[in-house]
Amino acid sequence: MSVEQTEKGFNLDVPLPEEITQLLKQPVCADISLPEPASVSLKLPNGSSIKGIGDVTQGIPTSCSLNFSLLLQLGPILANLECFIKLLKLIEPLIDVVKGLPFPPVEAIKKFVEASADVGVCIASLTTPLGMLPFAKDIVCLIIRTLTCLIEAMKSILALMEKLSLDMIAAAGNPTQQAIIQCAQENAQRSAQAQLQAIEPVMVIMDIAAPIFEIAQVGPIEIPTFDNVEGIDGVKNFIETVEGVLATLELIVGGCD
Repeated sequence: MSVEQTEKGFNLDVPLPEEITQLLKQPVCADISLPEPASVSLKLPNGSSIKGIGDVTQGIPTSCSLNFSLLLQLGPILANLECFIKLLKLIEPLIDVVKGLPFPPVEAIKKFVEASADVGVCIASLTTPLGMLPFAKDIVCLIIRTLTCLIEAMKSILALMEKLSLDMIAAAGNPTQQAIIQCAQENAQRSAQAQLQAIEPVMVIMDIAAPIFEIAQVGPIEIPTFDNVEGIDGVKNFIETVEGVLATLELIVGGCD
């Protein structure tokens, strides 16, 4: 400690604890910068694509929120695509049948051949393993990203649960403090149950995408159901199970971009 005399008295240099010094530091831009807006998309077999839609009322869209939005958009698309694929499978042999009919009008055959050439592109992209594989891979990668976000959220909840468990032990003999901690534990459990809702759209997508995976010769892909996840052990088991599913999915698609 140093002392400096001035006209108005003394200036004392009093060292502060390191944690207080850090708190008093002027923040730098890197500490308070907002994240860049995320962007995710999925390419459809016909060459078009859909993009994740962010809810700007909830702040800057994150990768996780956009992936979940993409998942919700994909469901109706896959549901409508199933009948179209069945129709193309019917048209493919029908083209050969018509071409083989005896003595059809030359002009009609010409128009039919021209039209069937255009349809043939759709048939190849939607009914063959080579054509459907990129789409199937994109679907699996979307599921991987969604489950990864879910695991990250559950790991944060698990860390909170473990801390609250230690706090409860430390608060032994203090009923008021224990009541506050118990309330926080109940809220953490509710947060875990809320996060589980993200599994439901994943399961729906997996179900209606089954014909896509079959055509692309991807899989079989199975995701276990989770009726309830209780307490620290339940959350741990959930995380371990989903991480195992992720490892299998990544092995199936050979990595995502």
